[in-house]
Amino acid sequence: MSAETTSLARLSMSLPTELLRKLDMMVEERQLPSRSQLIAELIRHALAAHEAYARPDEMLAGTITVVYRGDRTGVRHQLAQTQLDYLKEVISSQHVFLEDDQSLEVLLVQGPAVRLKELADALRRVRGVQQLELVTTTALLPPLHEQDGIKQSREGAAA
Repeated sequence: MSAETTSLARLSMSLPTELLRKLDMMVEERQLPSRSQLIAELIRHALAAHEAYARPDEMLAGTITVVYRGDRTGVRHQLAQTQLDYLKEVISSQHVFLEDDQSLEVLLVQGPAVRLKELADALRRVRGVQQLELVTTTALLPPLHEQDGIKQSREGAAA
């Protein structure tokens, strides 16, 4: 028996018949091996979202996906200015042009839950933003660089 299997716990639940039918359809459409895998994924997503609200100082990583229309109103500039206000939280961004004068931007973010929510809210207020979603996880990115006062791990750094 694998280590994964020994750490599993069973859960029994009752669902309305129609909800169970839709759950089974989703499992089939996504070609998942079991209901358990889908339910675990949904629970992880709900727990990460809950963490962002229940523990505002908790460090989280995640993405902010923004869809906006055109640039006649300077929306791209306003989004960039807002990101500058949250420079510590925005790790990177990716922008692509979509059809019908729309753009899609995805930000990789990390920081205290309250700051990530503030960033998402500030971006949402930019005129021209049509859709925005913040998705977080409690797993964090490894440190991107050494902080002052922390021993450097590179060989020969002291040489």
